[in-house]
Amino acid sequence: MAKLTVHHLQVGQGERIPFLLEELGIPYELKLYQRDPFFSPPELKEKHPIGASPLLEDATSDSEHPILLAESGAIVDYIINKYGDSRLAIPSSHPNYADYLYWLHFSNGNLQPTLFRRFQARMLVSDQQDPRYQGADERVQRALKHMNERLASNEYLAGSEFTAADIMSVWCLTTMRKFEPIDLTGYTAILAWLKRVTKRPGYQTAMKKSDPELDLEAGISVQGPPPFAPKK
Repeated sequence: MAKLTVHHLQVGQGERIPFLLEELGIPYELKLYQRDPFFSPPELKEKHPIGASPLLEDATSDSEHPILLAESGAIVDYIINKYGDSRLAIPSSHPNYADYLYWLHFSNGNLQPTLFRRFQARMLVSDQQDPRYQGADERVQRALKHMNERLASNEYLAGSEFTAADIMSVWCLTTMRKFEPIDLTGYTAILAWLKRVTKRPGYQTAMKKSDPELDLEAGISVQGPPPFAPKK
């Protein structure tokens, strides 16, 4: 049996890993860390040179020298291929293999960085008519439109099957909105997809374990959840 520990900085992208593990039915231990006040606390920073979340600790083969892996995309691939019998992935022989690869990497390669750039622009300028903010917002809307068009004709991002591509992207349009608000008015296909994904038992169980204080219904609403407020 795999001996996996997930180190999760709460209200963060690390929620992807418990979601994946719950969907695959793989047992794991979950260690939670609170933001200090916005970033990783010292005890999490000490775990890995980058000091970020999530981290996967795999003591299956060597309990004294466990494998420590960062980067949520890498962790997802590692778990699926090493312990998940390739479930929630699409094989290269499948007609939708290219779609799966594209959307698996879309969140970390495009959507999430685009949202973060708009967040930075919003912090730098006082007027949303500022060209710097407008340019960042235009890129966000382009990414959302692209995703919405995909989901208007497909039940899930890779096609008709729920896959790890959905697990990777859902946090960007739920929990991440606590840091960078997104109005999803008009993005009806995204809203319908969010309902499909977040009603899954794997998601519900993972979120109760990793971030029990989050309002999941607010997370999938048109206006989004309330902004993140650090604990005093």
